[in-house]
Amino acid sequence: MNSIIKNNSEIKKIIISSKIVKDILNYVSKYIKEGISTGEINDICHDRIINYHKAYPASLGYMNYPKSICTSINDTVCHGIPNYNIILKKGDIINIDVSVCKNNYYSDSSKMFFINPINYSAYKLCNVTYRSILNSLKYIKNGNNLNLIGYSIDNYIKKYGYSIVKEYCGHGIGKKLHEFPNILHYKNNCNILMRSGMVFTIEPMVNIGSNKIYITKDKWTVKTKDKSLSAQYEHTILVTNYGYKILT
Repeated sequence: MNSIIKNNSEIKKIIISSKIVKDILNYVSKYIKEGISTGEINDICHDRIINYHKAYPASLGYMNYPKSICTSINDTVCHGIPNYNIILKKGDIINIDVSVCKNNYYSDSSKMFFINPINYSAYKLCNVTYRSILNSLKYIKNGNNLNLIGYSIDNYIKKYGYSIVKEYCGHGIGKKLHEFPNILHYKNNCNILMRSGMVFTIEPMVNIGSNKIYITKDKWTVKTKDKSLSAQYEHTILVTNYGYKILT
């Protein structure tokens, strides 16, 4: 249990990595427009991480993943591989997932971007997905059960008729990109208590239609089986003595 509790020195290093992740997502936002390829978006993020921040893109080479970020468009749930032949067009929604390593400590975050004009159903999906994270934060408190996060998100998104992808989850983070414990985004029987100093991600993947998914031939890209839209947001969160702090 102690291994998942970060000390002050470790937390400071995770905060440094988190500031880099925040910067990358803010920096790349001005480039997200009709006509740009996801390959170009990857290059912009890669250059900023490597040359400006002197950090490393944690996705690059992770389990042989070939790029520095993930770019997931419309019915792609997660892990979309950037490609110069994939061009953003009006009406698209895209998730950009950035993880970095600096001073041997990691941080991870993602957000949705819109290629306007998008239709209302796409906007509503993204809005509800992000608000499901915000709604779950009130349960993050020293001594509370981790399963309250999943209960909160599950209940919230189902009020809108959406479904939650169960095959992927949030995770502890620190000296490794993925650490114990897993953070499930649906109702579960986890009996782990939150403790001050724990750092983990919350990153629900929410579909307009069914939560059934499949992995494409590239062995990474995850799509909805019914071709419905999917949205995801992700934050790295620190549990404190008084509640929580969003690091990203």
